[in-house]
Amino acid sequence: MRRLSGMLLTGLLVLAPALVQGPTAGYGRVAAQAQKLTFDGDTVLWTVVVKGDKTADFEGLMGKVKEALLKSDKPERKAQAAGWKLIKSGKPNAEGNAVYVQVINVVKDADYTILAILYEANTDPAVQKALYEQYRGALVGAAPGAYATVLDLSK
Repeated sequence: MRRLSGMLLTGLLVLAPALVQGPTAGYGRVAAQAQKLTFDGDTVLWTVVVKGDKTADFEGLMGKVKEALLKSDKPERKAQAAGWKLIKSGKPNAEGNAVYVQVINVVKDADYTILAILYEANTDPAVQKALYEQYRGALVGAAPGAYATVLDLSK
């Protein structure tokens, strides 16, 4: 039950800024007003559940996130790209949805809000709306967890 409530809360935090403004609002304003998603610790394991028939949409969207991070003039965005991996489970969950884990080496104080990253790189409101719809249409839930390294076995 705790896991489900955490996933619902995270989903709300991720989608609420866009929902609050409604379909006619400028999606760029939504991203600018949204609270930043930052993480404590040095590693994040962010579980994302995606509708089984929307995996290509989600993976394409995350490809756009990578592109936006790498093309950004902000050094912290490039650092985010260097430390962010998307991993997919080999089998769907019991509901037929795909389960992804994003492994993130945290960049201190960097904003990890997916839509904010995409909106920075795409200022056209029509494109922003399409990106939002693609993200919303694919996502079932998400639950990030920030961790601190206790022992690095590679050193």
